[in-house]
Amino acid sequence: METREIYARLNRIFQNVFDDSSIRVYPETTADDIEDWDSLEHITLISTVERVFHMKFKMGEISSMKNVGEMAAIIKARTKL
Repeated sequence: METREIYARLNRIFQNVFDDSSIRVYPETTADDIEDWDSLEHITLISTVERVFHMKFKMGEISSMKNVGEMAAIIKARTKL
C-alpha cells in the first residue's frame, strides 16, 4: 500500500473519530496537535485503524508510537505481508 493512500485513510479515520472534518494528519502529528485526543479517544482511534487496515498493533507498538508517522510506518510494513 502506498504511503499517500495510508495517509488518505488515516485522515478520514481521524476526522471521523474526532468528529472534525478539518483535521489533516502528517507524519509529525501527535496527540498534542488534536484537541480531543485523550486516552479514551486513543483506544477508539487504534481500534478503528486496526479495523480499517485489517491488522492488529502489538501492545509494544501502541505504547511506543510517538506520532502519526510511526503509526503509518507500522501500517505500511504490515500491509506488505
